[in-house]
Amino acid sequence: MKTILFSFFILGFAQLAQAQQDYSSDVKSPDALIAALYDVISGDAGVPRDWDRFKNLFKPEARLIPSGKNNKGQFFLRSMTPDEYVQRFTSRMTTGFFERELYRKTETFGTVTQLFSAYESKEKKEGPVIARGINSIQLFYDGNRYYIVTVFWCGETKDFPLTENYLKN
Repeated sequence: MKTILFSFFILGFAQLAQAQQDYSSDVKSPDALIAALYDVISGDAGVPRDWDRFKNLFKPEARLIPSGKNNKGQFFLRSMTPDEYVQRFTSRMTTGFFERELYRKTETFGTVTQLFSAYESKEKKEGPVIARGINSIQLFYDGNRYYIVTVFWCGETKDFPLTENYLKN
């Protein structure tokens, strides 16, 4: 009897854990995936993000690649895995962070979808904009779901201002 109850408890716990981590609606379309991406990284200071949800959006070999200009005026890029991004984000995030999409241009061919997603970032949901830029996001569709393969971004600067064609809806 104890074995049956223990097995039932473990099975129930496993089903509960699986139900809590059902992120299938996040990856059913490019729109759902991009909404989930912006949602999962956004939140107040000290509020944990759902990093399992975040990682579910990506293929294991995916990369996140910020680009910019260093203090010597040289352009750079850095490549990170989703796990490395999580470590970097959580170790540096001392304020709130809210990012939302301003505009998107999408093109699809076969299994590949390319999105240019203009964004703005804030430290408080209703606070002032602290940054804007473009996320170049490549998705892969495997016939069942979408995955992020690459997020390659460039923040807005005086040298690279966002133009009206990236701000219109």
